[in-house]
Amino acid sequence: MPLLVVALAVIVLLILMMRFKLNGFIALILVATLVAFWAVATGSLTVDGEPAGIADIPEIITDGLGGQLGSTAIVIGLGAMIGRVMGDAGAAQRIARKILSVFGERGVQWAMVISAMLIGVTMFYEVAFVILAPVAFTLVRATKVNLLWVGLPMSISLSTMHSFLPPHPGPTAVAGLYNASVGLTLAYGLLIAIPVGVAIAMVWPRLAFVRKMNPQMPSGLLAEKDFADEELPSAALSFLVALLPIALIAGSEIMRMTMALSQGAEDVLALLGSAEVALLIALLVAIVAFGPLHNRSMAQVAKSMSEAARAMAMILLVIGAGGAFKQVLVSAGIADYIADTTAGWNLSPLFLAWIIAVILRIALGSATVAVSTAAGIAAPLVVATGASPELMVLATACGSIAFSHVNDPGFWMFKEYFNLNVGQALAVRTTYTTTLAVLGLVGVFALDLVIS
Repeated sequence: MPLLVVALAVIVLLILMMRFKLNGFIALILVATLVAFWAVATGSLTVDGEPAGIADIPEIITDGLGGQLGSTAIVIGLGAMIGRVMGDAGAAQRIARKILSVFGERGVQWAMVISAMLIGVTMFYEVAFVILAPVAFTLVRATKVNLLWVGLPMSISLSTMHSFLPPHPGPTAVAGLYNASVGLTLAYGLLIAIPVGVAIAMVWPRLAFVRKMNPQMPSGLLAEKDFADEELPSAALSFLVALLPIALIAGSEIMRMTMALSQGAEDVLALLGSAEVALLIALLVAIVAFGPLHNRSMAQVAKSMSEAARAMAMILLVIGAGGAFKQVLVSAGIADYIADTTAGWNLSPLFLAWIIAVILRIALGSATVAVSTAAGIAAPLVVATGASPELMVLATACGSIAFSHVNDPGFWMFKEYFNLNVGQALAVRTTYTTTLAVLGLVGVFALDLVIS
C-alpha cells in the first residue's frame, strides 16, 4: 500500500504539471500535503519517531524545504553569482574560446567530460554543476549547438563521479557501515566510473529522442553581450577565478586525507574546503578581479549579482519543494516499510544491496536515505557471505542514483538549468541515471569475478 500511494502521488504530480501546467513549486507542495494527509489517516506519519497529526504537516513540509535549501541555496546562489559576474566581464567567453582552441568545436563534448570528471572527483554534483554551467552555456552560444549537446555530457559525468566515488557523502558513509577501505573503494570505483560515465555521456546526446529537444538557455544566467577579444580578461585570470573554489575544496580534502595535521590545521582546512566558504571566497575574488580591476564599477558588479539572484529564485523554490516532498515520504514511513519488506530476501549480497537502494531511491527520491538504509540492511551480509566490502559500497551507491524523477530535488535542478519541461526531464535524466545504475552494477559484478 505505501508504494502504491507513492506511485499515485507521482502520477498526480505529473498530471498537475504536464496536463494542467501548474507551477512546479505549487504542485510539489500540494502533492506533499496530500500524501501527508494519507499518512495521518493511516497512522504512519511521524516526527522524530513520535506519531504526528495534521497539525504537524506544516512543520514537516517546512523542515523538508528548509533542509533542502539549507544545503543547496548558498551553493547555487553563490555559484550563479560567480557565473554571472564572470559572464558580464567576458571571463566565461574567454574560457570558452580557450577550450575551443584546444579541443575544437568537434571536441567540445570531450572537453566537458574531462573537465567534469576531474572536478567531480572531489566536488559535490551541485557545486561542480553551478561552476561549470556558465562555461557550458557560453560554449553553446559560441558553437551554436544544442544546449543538451554540451550540457548533458557535463551533467552525466558529474553524476557518475558523485555516485560512485568517495569522498562523496553516499559512498563515504556506507564505507564505514561496511568497514570498507575508502582508498580501495575509490580505486575500484574509478575502474567502473570512467568507462561507464564516458560511454553514457557520449551516447546520450546522440539518442534520437534527445536530439529532438532544443531547449533555450534560462534567462538571467548568462551575459547577452558578445565581447571583442580586446575587451576580454586574460585567460590566466579567468581560469584562476573559475578554478579557485575547486582548488580550495579539492586541495583541502587531499591534504586532510594524506597528511598528519594538528587539530587547528584540520579545522582551518575544513573551513576553507567547505563548498559555501570556497564559493564565497571565489565570489569575492571575482568581484575585485572582474570589477574595479577590469574597469567595471561596483554598481555594475552588484547589478550582475542581483540579476543572477532573480534568475535563481524560482529554481530554488522548486528544488526546495522537492525536498519537502521527499521529507513527507520519509516521515510517512516509506523507508521503514521497504526495509521490513526486503530484509528477508535471499539474493546475492551485491544485488540485494543494489536493488534495495534502487527501490528506496524510486520511492523517496533521496539518494542519501536510499544508500544509508540499504547499507544498514545489507551490512551483516558482508561477514556472512564473504562479499568484498568495497564492492558492496559501490553496488549500494550506484543503486542509489537510479530512476531520478519528480521526488528528487536534483531532478528539478537539472530540469530548470536546462530549461526542460517535466516530460523532457524525465525522458533524459531518468533514463541516464537508470542506465548509469545498471551499468555500474554490471561493472561491480565484473570486478567481483576478477578479485574473488
